[in-house]
Amino acid sequence: MEVLKSLIPIFLTVSLAGLVLTVGLKAAPGDLLYVLRRPGLLARSVVAVIFIPVVVAAFAIWLLPINPMVKAGIMLMAVAPVPPLVPGQELGVGANKAFAYGLYIAMALLSVVSVPLALGVASHLFGRDDTVTVAHMAVTLLTGVLIPLALGLLVRLAAPGLAAKSAPWVYKLSMLLVVLAFLPIIVSVWPAIQSLVGNGTLLAMAVVVGACLLGGHLLGGPERIDRATLAVASAVRHPGIAMSLAGANFVDRHVSAAVLLFMLVGLVVGVPYKQWIKRTTRPQPATA
Repeated sequence: MEVLKSLIPIFLTVSLAGLVLTVGLKAAPGDLLYVLRRPGLLARSVVAVIFIPVVVAAFAIWLLPINPMVKAGIMLMAVAPVPPLVPGQELGVGANKAFAYGLYIAMALLSVVSVPLALGVASHLFGRDDTVTVAHMAVTLLTGVLIPLALGLLVRLAAPGLAAKSAPWVYKLSMLLVVLAFLPIIVSVWPAIQSLVGNGTLLAMAVVVGACLLGGHLLGGPERIDRATLAVASAVRHPGIAMSLAGANFVDRHVSAAVLLFMLVGLVVGVPYKQWIKRTTRPQPATA
């Protein structure tokens, strides 16, 4: 059991880095700058991915009589944007590759500032002193995003054929490692997760996810597939960052359990929306 516990962080780190590596293997340099080069789209993306989740979460936990640990878990997920799983989910509903990858990179870069700022504001509003430094987020960005992304880009530049052939396998292996990393964590805190269900917990989480989907969809622009891309990016939060914040600021493991429960609720709530998009929208052509 102790060996398994020691392997889980390694699996999680390698799997998330592998997903980012896949982005580098598949993306053209122009894809990564797609959102950053479009100020209007960037502004709408910031509202959808960074602003709306925090505001909706704040209102939900203020209005609904839910467990304080659940409130903390919801807010931590709200301040933690765009895990590396997001581009794959967006492409799964037919997203424009440039928009999917460009949105991920733009929001990942902004998270260095947005996460400490959002956490600080939320903490102040609810009478706490939880913090995370910009330096800590910068190190996370460097090791978790920029280095594996650069490695993938270098492979694509030096050996484009190898990059194209290896990208699907790297993605599949990384997703397998994600499952292997999170399953033991979920099993270990399952009693805590069960204890949180009830008294509006699932409703509050579903409302936050649903509002994020709606906000992203409305702000995504005239093309439905672009709306879906932004909706998914808004609704899918980063459990790795949220659990890191929980570990640094909370002793009670029920907070981490609430983070994982939010992740599970988000997966379930997102299914009907994604199926609707797939049925009603033609996939966008791939960009070079």
